[in-house]
Amino acid sequence: MTRARRDSEKRVGVVSDTHGLLRPQAVAALGGVDLIVHAGDIGAPEVLDGLRELAPVIAIRGNNDRGSWAERLPTTEVVEVGGALLYLVHDVGDLDLDPAAAGFHAVVSGHSHRPSVDQRGGVLLLNPGSIGPRRFTLPIALALLRVDGAKLDARIVEIPS
Repeated sequence: MTRARRDSEKRVGVVSDTHGLLRPQAVAALGGVDLIVHAGDIGAPEVLDGLRELAPVIAIRGNNDRGSWAERLPTTEVVEVGGALLYLVHDVGDLDLDPAAAGFHAVVSGHSHRPSVDQRGGVLLLNPGSIGPRRFTLPIALALLRVDGAKLDARIVEIPS
């Protein structure tokens, strides 16, 4: 059963660690999103160009992003979606603030290639995994985030490879 979408609801595609690869299956899974956030290790500017064909993109630089195109990207970013504030950082281990005290509803990270959805101190911690080259036996995955006011609902979507 498909749930009806409210006018106030926004759908955010959350990706990370593409490492220069934009899989057609990931593009299909992102269809219909209002915004895409990329949590770093993009690998090539063409990945961002491809994502921008689907929706507006907000991206940060990861530890493997190099070159003049990557230097223009911030290493962290605050994104307001509806009534929610998302904090983007590539490696959650580099988080140097208390997200709840800072008023963030979610922290979006990548780096580990390990998808996860967790709640800590009232803050959603979301790592979409990687839609880039497979790493070890980890799944190819992204996340879809529903934002309705300040209410967040995230789910991991595994991509067949």
